[in-house]
Amino acid sequence: MESSNQFALSMVSQSNHNSAESSPQEIPNSTEIQSWIVEYLAELLEISPDEVDVTVPFDCYGLDSAVAIGMTGDLEDWLGRKLDPTLLYDYPTVESFTQHLAEEFKAAA
Repeated sequence: MESSNQFALSMVSQSNHNSAESSPQEIPNSTEIQSWIVEYLAELLEISPDEVDVTVPFDCYGLDSAVAIGMTGDLEDWLGRKLDPTLLYDYPTVESFTQHLAEEFKAAA
């Protein structure tokens, strides 16, 4: 299972990294950020994106600290901005994490 998760992480990282390269100056909106996170989790968990409930805490999906750090790193690559890996503990759902990121980016713009 771990090797398939590593493969999924690699594939998500590559595909999302490539899309970031096409428009590195654009700051994604909350919908785009949420879609990225949902797709990432779906790939990781080998489920449909429709099965990811954005109001359910990350730990209910079995995300441990290593996965949280990996996801944060991949998200950093996609966004082109440094993120604190502990944000997933401060904002424990896709919805709250997305809202926080969107607000931070809006304030920085």
